[in-house]
Amino acid sequence: MSVAVPARRADPDAPAPEALWEERVQRAAHPVAYPALRSARNRPVVRVPRIGVVVSDAELAREVLLDLDHFSKVGPGAPSDLWTPVLGPSVLLNMEGAEHAVLRRALGPLFSPRAVRELVAADGDRGAGVLPDLTRRLAAGETVDLAEAVSAQAGAVICGMVGLPPTDEAVRSSMAAAQTITGMVRLHRHGLTRPQVAQARSVLERLTAPARAAYRAGDPATVPGRMRDLGLSEREAMGAVGAFVLTGTETIQSLVPRLVAIAHDTGWTARLLADDARLRRRAVEEGLRVTVPTPAMLRSVRADTSVGGVPVSAGDRVVIATVNCCRAGGGFDPDRSIEPAVRHLWFGAGPHFCLGMPLAMAQVDAVLDALAAAATDGLVPVVGRRRAARAVLVPSYSSLEIGLRSADGSPNLVQASARTWEAS
Repeated sequence: MSVAVPARRADPDAPAPEALWEERVQRAAHPVAYPALRSARNRPVVRVPRIGVVVSDAELAREVLLDLDHFSKVGPGAPSDLWTPVLGPSVLLNMEGAEHAVLRRALGPLFSPRAVRELVAADGDRGAGVLPDLTRRLAAGETVDLAEAVSAQAGAVICGMVGLPPTDEAVRSSMAAAQTITGMVRLHRHGLTRPQVAQARSVLERLTAPARAAYRAGDPATVPGRMRDLGLSEREAMGAVGAFVLTGTETIQSLVPRLVAIAHDTGWTARLLADDARLRRRAVEEGLRVTVPTPAMLRSVRADTSVGGVPVSAGDRVVIATVNCCRAGGGFDPDRSIEPAVRHLWFGAGPHFCLGMPLAMAQVDAVLDALAAAATDGLVPVVGRRRAARAVLVPSYSSLEIGLRSADGSPNLVQASARTWEAS
């Protein structure tokens, strides 16, 4: 078997392999908006036609996120334009003030460390789940599509949230439904068209029908049933389920394959999967900084003010270019400390800091644990063919093939596949 392995660059000034692939992934997802955002990266604040007032400085970005008097998720060009027509008015994505705080507190127990561990562990507990199967196949010497496996694992979590038994068909249907909706979003458009809204509502209604039934049954073994126990109305519960399904799962689909690819390209795979929780956490944090699963965040200006000396008026759209803020620190290097202004910026800041972060991190750890369980006897996952996903909300790989190989570069003697890999 021939496998693509990281090579020392002849030209130290040439772009690193991981940087080249990250560019492909970003441009495949947003061929118009991504170049527009990156063109603004050398200016802290600049107006970009059709996009808005783009903020590319981490400290200024954090100031905007924390200034609730002047900037809001509700208003022209804000997330409310995208999600209220689809999800309704009572979801964290499009709420502010006291009502937002009340709903966030009500949902908090669902994202406690224990709750998210139980939700994620449900896949492995079945024995024949996605992640145990991933470990078995890799250990047997098979080539595995990690992007497909992570998508299936995220789909299993969706099923757990909406009250569906995670059969293969239910997982595929859930993921396809969610991606149908999120794939409509484009940064250069402030909202969805009427036909898109109608289609999104129809898809979401089918996707959340089991959640509605679980809520009405009040089954505490389901997430919707627990929402009812926590005092959420049916409308609030369905909006919350829809929001988490649409925005939460793509973070995992995006991050894990890209992190594994970057670790492969930079020679970090063995350390990423080592039995060292602190080292893994640093690598994951750095992976989040480089991949930036949320490339941009939107705010609407509530009252006239300025951002970094640039005047903005009520109704203006502010685009926090998280991808510029986070990637200003350079390439992937877990040994380097993250600047305070950048830390966790990809999850937001202040009262809108991502409530689902513990669930996302639990899913990441579960996949990495599955890879580590297969990577024994000096073997590590090595990346073969890969393909960037097109027309998706969160940049990702549509396919990323991996297999085991000795960490010192010698062939894997248990490799069963006779295929030849090439990075394409």
